[in-house]
Amino acid sequence: MLALCVAMALSGCATADNGNYHASEKAKNIAQKYIIVDGHIDVPYRLQEKWVDVTQATQGGDFDYPRAVAGGLNAPFMSIYVPASLDNSPESTALAHRLIDYVEAIVGRAPDKFAIAKSVADVEQQFQQGLISLPMGMENGSPVQGSMDTLKQFYDRGIRYITLAHSMSNHISDSSYDLRRKWKGLSPFGKDLIVEMNNLGIMIDISHVSDAAFYQAVEISKVPVIASHSSLRSFTPGFERNMDDEMIKALGKNGGVIMINFGSTFVDPVSRAWRIEMGDKRKAVEEKFGRDSAQYQAFEKEYRETSPFPFSNVETVLDHIDHVVKLVGVDHVGIGSDYDGVGDSLPIGLKDVSTYPNLVQGLLDRNYSEADIEKLLGTNLIRVWREVEQYAAKN
Repeated sequence: MLALCVAMALSGCATADNGNYHASEKAKNIAQKYIIVDGHIDVPYRLQEKWVDVTQATQGGDFDYPRAVAGGLNAPFMSIYVPASLDNSPESTALAHRLIDYVEAIVGRAPDKFAIAKSVADVEQQFQQGLISLPMGMENGSPVQGSMDTLKQFYDRGIRYITLAHSMSNHISDSSYDLRRKWKGLSPFGKDLIVEMNNLGIMIDISHVSDAAFYQAVEISKVPVIASHSSLRSFTPGFERNMDDEMIKALGKNGGVIMINFGSTFVDPVSRAWRIEMGDKRKAVEEKFGRDSAQYQAFEKEYRETSPFPFSNVETVLDHIDHVVKLVGVDHVGIGSDYDGVGDSLPIGLKDVSTYPNLVQGLLDRNYSEADIEKLLGTNLIRVWREVEQYAAKN
């Protein structure tokens, strides 16, 4: 990665532990040659917590312009993430607009580097111009607040997919994380919302929703749906946030795309078991000493020192891609890294946006053709987005 930055005369490029992964020149060239679409990168909320200028090299985080250029990233969907704690409050909608402002500010600071993308045509034109496109997806439909007029406002500002729910069931859909299944899938408004999203040209994102909500969304939607940042439940049994094989088959029949989340706990059962065990022990400390105690505040750091986190690696992510391809074919899988959204849990070899060539190298090593790699990197998602646009243009 450092060599890439030096080669392109980019100073101050941050580094990360990517192990012994080294992409060949062929892999690097493929990453630069084709449009790479990443379905989910949490830059806006990162800026909400602490402003940094991602148009320049940054210390920390997983995304900035030099590293994106080094990795060949062309169209990262900026996640307009609104925490479930703000559901049913005006601040939910206000925060979504503020995060969109941040994306616009990135472009305003460096219009020679970035551009807002509201359509497939924008992405393709900006790629030819050497700009990094910044399409936007809303993670958690809470800011819609039950209003189709508000939905249209977000469409006008550039939102091109909506993750229907997040960590709690909301006014649209049940969440995979929420044991209370108040709607048994989608709410009545949620069902109407899918129809209107189809009509406007907003992709339906079923990451985070319950299984019942997924099947209902697929049944209602007239166009393919996406999972912007999900992995496979067959590797993480019991983790409903991921998709099981029957859901993958239904997604394939629908024409949709699952975009694989890179987070170790999403792809690796050992990493997930570590996270569950840590959570159980943290809860015990909280119950014994209280959330404000010194013991609770120091718990995670001390736990990580005594029980280091078992990071996954590039091969584990590739296993998920292989599994989807075997189930439904190469046309239904893509990349949804969750960079800047999963903390210090990214796999060895895929630590930041400079590392897509490592993924390409792994695909080459597993005998994927260049044409299939192009699909995985971006054109599968672009196909779905184009179909959504074409349906909306007729309505």
